[in-house]
Amino acid sequence: MNNMDVSQLMLREGSLNGQKIVITGGGTGLGKSMAEAFLHLGAHVVITSRKMDVLEATAEALDQIYPSKIQPVVCDVRDYSQVEAMLEQANTNGPAVSGLVNNAAGNFISPTEKLSNRAFDAVVDIVLKGSYNTTLAFGKKWIADKQHAVVLNIVTTYAWTGSAYVVPSACAKAGVLALTRSLAVEWAPYHIRLNAIAPGPFPTKGAWERLFPESVKQIINPEGRVPLGRAGEHHELANLASYLVSDFSAYMTGEVVTIDGGEWLKGAGQFNVMSEVPKEQWDLISQQIRQKKS
Repeated sequence: MNNMDVSQLMLREGSLNGQKIVITGGGTGLGKSMAEAFLHLGAHVVITSRKMDVLEATAEALDQIYPSKIQPVVCDVRDYSQVEAMLEQANTNGPAVSGLVNNAAGNFISPTEKLSNRAFDAVVDIVLKGSYNTTLAFGKKWIADKQHAVVLNIVTTYAWTGSAYVVPSACAKAGVLALTRSLAVEWAPYHIRLNAIAPGPFPTKGAWERLFPESVKQIINPEGRVPLGRAGEHHELANLASYLVSDFSAYMTGEVVTIDGGEWLKGAGQFNVMSEVPKEQWDLISQQIRQKKS
């Protein structure tokens, strides 16, 4: 699985000095990669999830490189009172929290008719309820303190197209996208910006193995659906996230930026499937079309 390569970060060191950013689902995968990138650029980082052992392992490893800059805090984002407690704890030392990355997620592939209502709840409660819990709690605090701040939500391209077989996730991500765009307007007068990233395939151990188990990979090659012919590298997403939480993007709000190698556009175009036609067959196709015209 891909790991972060800080040598590939595009912003200069110190670009996030003075910021403290909370990352939900920050102990593993893309959350961990974003945490490392933000630390390298000078930010204080709070990583949070439900599993303290995972958080502590990540924090211990990163603390050796960036001493006294990372803080692990256990929090179940589905519980608003825990979110409030997490924010209070995050503000106990160092700079005040000025950024939030809603990255915690849950997803699985299944025919929808096979799901129970509890399966729907499991995804929607983490992705949508978790995102509005954190955004609301943090926003109330920032507005009361008259603090400039930024929220970055991790969504997906099917937040606006929908997708079969991941319907709970599609519903939840669509809600997060609406939350991003709605509050971008409402909270702009408070100098709170909200943007989103819609990633394509970025292999992470947990999510990748759940969504593309070996039996599925034998049928569907996820990287083969990407026009650029590969999965994303973690530093590529971390670079985009770093830009969007930095002051360099101070005039951006309410935007969702896709970073997927062209995957969703390939799937959206009605005739994009023609890329499967061998090059040598196009001459024959052209000849057949001319014959039909005549």
